[in-house]
Amino acid sequence: MIKAQIKALRKQFGKQEVLKNIDLTIQAGEVICIIGPSGSGKTTFLRCLNVLEQPDEGEYQLGEVQYDFARIGRKQAQEIARQTAMVFQSYELFEHLTVLENIMEGLRVVQRLSKQEAKKIATENLAKVGLSDKADAYPIQLSGGQQQRIGIARAMALSPEILLFDEPTSALDPELVDEVLAVMRQLAHEGQTMVIVTHEMQFAQDVADRVVFMADGVVVESGSPETMFQTPQEERTQHFLAQLRFQELQV
Repeated sequence: MIKAQIKALRKQFGKQEVLKNIDLTIQAGEVICIIGPSGSGKTTFLRCLNVLEQPDEGEYQLGEVQYDFARIGRKQAQEIARQTAMVFQSYELFEHLTVLENIMEGLRVVQRLSKQEAKKIATENLAKVGLSDKADAYPIQLSGGQQQRIGIARAMALSPEILLFDEPTSALDPELVDEVLAVMRQLAHEGQTMVIVTHEMQFAQDVADRVVFMADGVVVESGSPETMFQTPQEERTQHFLAQLRFQELQV
């Protein structure tokens, strides 16, 4: 079952074309990991799926509804936002709100739930990321790993059709990475549809159903983790992975 389908997506900033004719189909329950060099358009693509950035051209089928990217208005953007949720690289938590209030915010503002309903859902999702004891804490009192887990709980609380992750571990100290990846592994095990921009190659190999390699604003190649990491077909993919292996050897 297709959860979403993107066709001919283009995005330009000024004279720079950042995304060039991107096509992607997302199946229900699928975990897609997007890899590639910095500046390849990965984050911009993710933000387009959530309409945090509005593409210049393209078609977007989300569930049974078809959208023209170039003509998405406020109402349609809200519809898309209700079905997709983003976990950001730098947490994006409200410093003046408690952990529980941060998770409740989207439920109150986007889904317009009552305070009681929002609190119940927020509490349940806080437990899922193992941080029930931090409900009354403020973000500044938490480690980076804990803050990112709160970010995941906030996104999960919205019950999105598709969960979007933008380099969720890149801002973390190495010893905090595993606690965030563990939550994401559990979500994958539970069948949550996810699109993950990541530089965690081992995680991508272990968890992804499909790996997409992007460079210079295009999808260069995609396939199973086995194919992409062991026998990539495109020279650009081969070069990127060879560089990564060389860097690992230097550590």
